[in-house]
Amino acid sequence: MTSLDLITIGRSSVDLYGVQVGGRLEDMASFNKYIGGSPTNIAAGAARLGLKSALITRVGAEHMGRFIREQLVREKVDVRGVKTDPERLTALVLLGIRDQHQFPLIFYREDCADMALCEDDIDPGFIAEAGCVCATGTHLSHPNTEAAVLKALRLARENGARTALDIDYRPNLWGLAGHEAGESRFIESGKVTAKLQSSLHLFDLLVGTEEEFHIAGGSTDTLEALRAVRAVSKATLVCKRGPMGAVVFEGDIPDSLDKGQTGQGFPIEVFNVLGAGDGFMAGLLKGWLTGEDWPTALKYANACGAFAVSRHGCTPAYPSWEELQYFFRTGIRDRALRKDGALEQVHWSTNRTGEWPEMRVFAFDHRMQLEAIADEAGQSSERIDAFKSLCLDAALEVAGDRHGYGILCDGRLGRETLYKATGTGLWIGRPVEWPGSRPLTLEPELGPDFGGLTEWPVENVAKVLCFYHPDDPAEMREKQEEVIQRLFAATRRNRLEMLLEVIPSKVGPTDDRTVADIIERFYEIGVYPDWWKLEPMKSEAAWANACAAIEKHDPYVRGIVVLGLDAPMAELEDSFATAARFDLVKGFAVGRTIFGDAARRWFAGAIGDDEAVADMVRKYRELCTAWDTARARAGGGGGNGR
Repeated sequence: MTSLDLITIGRSSVDLYGVQVGGRLEDMASFNKYIGGSPTNIAAGAARLGLKSALITRVGAEHMGRFIREQLVREKVDVRGVKTDPERLTALVLLGIRDQHQFPLIFYREDCADMALCEDDIDPGFIAEAGCVCATGTHLSHPNTEAAVLKALRLARENGARTALDIDYRPNLWGLAGHEAGESRFIESGKVTAKLQSSLHLFDLLVGTEEEFHIAGGSTDTLEALRAVRAVSKATLVCKRGPMGAVVFEGDIPDSLDKGQTGQGFPIEVFNVLGAGDGFMAGLLKGWLTGEDWPTALKYANACGAFAVSRHGCTPAYPSWEELQYFFRTGIRDRALRKDGALEQVHWSTNRTGEWPEMRVFAFDHRMQLEAIADEAGQSSERIDAFKSLCLDAALEVAGDRHGYGILCDGRLGRETLYKATGTGLWIGRPVEWPGSRPLTLEPELGPDFGGLTEWPVENVAKVLCFYHPDDPAEMREKQEEVIQRLFAATRRNRLEMLLEVIPSKVGPTDDRTVADIIERFYEIGVYPDWWKLEPMKSEAAWANACAAIEKHDPYVRGIVVLGLDAPMAELEDSFATAARFDLVKGFAVGRTIFGDAARRWFAGAIGDDEAVADMVRKYRELCTAWDTARARAGGGGGNGR
């Protein structure tokens, strides 16, 4: 038995994808940042499909190298084989989508980190853990990287592991084309053909487009090229034919490509071909390494390639296993897959990174309340950020190095505190509503088009509080729903999670169905929050109805946190006892119960910084203990919320 299904080896880069579609790369005004490089994409794509994958490469000892490593960890890719090179920079690629036929790209790979990979980077013990080693063609183009790949392949074969090659031919990376020709996919070269053929016997699986088999076989006649490859390799050959799908040849090459084994195809709109081959390879490896027959493996591969072709970016476009099964059940409802809202919801929610099974959130995003406290003490509101910094200190002291803790902090009165919190490991929620507004309006910093969200770190969760009631007048409901819908669209566009907080009890009478009806309504209008924040309902039936409403529409929701409403500790403990019976309730997000007394005394000058922090640490710890106790007594959850 091996602990890893797959190790890929080779290129690793940061892809800077032009956001604007339909223009020249020269005219791109902004870029999205993703991990890239064929082996890196394949490892991440395979991990999304449930394979235990790892990557062997090098990255620079700088921000982009750390980004790749951290993102791979988020994708659940084993990074023990990712070496940090202190002398070289991480590779970059600039890419654009001109139209459905042109995808300009520039490789920034001069003496880059991954091309310094060498034999010493190949750990025999690490290779021994793998059921398969997959190489890509670029790292056969240079003696040092080729030696590293050949060592990994030799060790894999000695261990009885499978070996695979994605030919991944880029003439530019073999020194056959200039920097401007990054998009070029084929230039004839006897030297490249000879180099590839010298190692093809080492593989059990060879995958490439027709053009890639042309370079591997030394002929622009595909059948002739495949026969030349077969003459030096017994590997299973998988030839990709673009919109015509792919064919598999396990033995002799027949007189027609149509006589190879095929799998189900998926005719969709071509939006972006970049990275489609890596998605295809991830799907193919999923089938091959889990013992599926070739038609099934090709079905996986074709579907993963279809997702990539229909979306922006490479790795971000690849499906999760749950998403793939959903797609097989529903079929193609819109040939532009990225425009299928239900499919995109499954894609988003099953590919979010990070796990938050428990949530102990210190909420100090209060603006109106802290302004009132400061004003009462005759203090300037400019001091509020300094107090919020003390709140952060308290949160970090309680959290220590443990997971499952977070804060709510705003960017208007707590900007510096928010900046300090980012990157600490805390879950961070950031409010967008104008305090107390009804109908709902948002903080001016977001702008009329919500474009201010483009400035947010992606780890910030957009939290919006809406005083909403099912019995509101129609005009009030419509205004509030329109803001929430626009905000939801804007958060997704900016790759931000969203927390929706609803408090009906402040604006109308409530019963056991009120909150559930509100939840149903927001799903009805297409709003799928990653998180819900709900008031501390005392009735078990109310919690059961709310949880059932969420699970009915979104089985992948992150969960619910309970708000505090400045309730006394004893009252919160009672509400926790009920809420903790439901697994969908992950914890709490409470503020004034923790900071209220300390804030009044600190602004009045009655206590100093250390005393304020100590007081908030004590109360925050008490609240965490109360929640943990309630959860333990509930047996870890239960009821209709399981």
